[in-house]
Amino acid sequence: MTKTDLEFLKRFSMLIGVLALMAVAFILLAHYLYSKHPASTSPNAEKVVTDRLAPVGESYAGDTGRAAMLAAEEARKKAAAAQVAYGGTTDGKVIYDNLCGACHKSGAGGAPRLDDKANWAPRVAQGVDTLIKHATEGFTGKAGVMPPRGGNPSLNDEQVKATVHWMIDQVK
Repeated sequence: MTKTDLEFLKRFSMLIGVLALMAVAFILLAHYLYSKHPASTSPNAEKVVTDRLAPVGESYAGDTGRAAMLAAEEARKKAAAAQVAYGGTTDGKVIYDNLCGACHKSGAGGAPRLDDKANWAPRVAQGVDTLIKHATEGFTGKAGVMPPRGGNPSLNDEQVKATVHWMIDQVK
């Protein structure tokens, strides 16, 4: 190596050393300043972390899991029963106007129109109990489809029955 190369390496090493010392000095200064003035923490920080780490779903296994699943299903059914459609009214006309009329006025999905008495005669001949069963559980026939509870699962059995009776009275 030549003398100039050695001189360059010496000065370059000194420059790197000075820069490293400056970096360490800045790190120590930042640490000192931060210790004197720490960042404020949010009062909701712990709740945010807890929410973020909370499990998304539940895991069921064995008899304990089966019991938990049955209890959850029962709770879901009770919640659904508490939300009765149309304020719990058993006025068939109100339910028909709000729900059933969507298909039975236009004939959508093969639904017999309420003003077409000839189309209702064979259905009424099957009996009221059969019509109530089809309205409650749903029915797929040659002419079309009747969804369970008219497509509104929050209708209770009394509401379905009252609406079927009201509709039968209209087609007689």
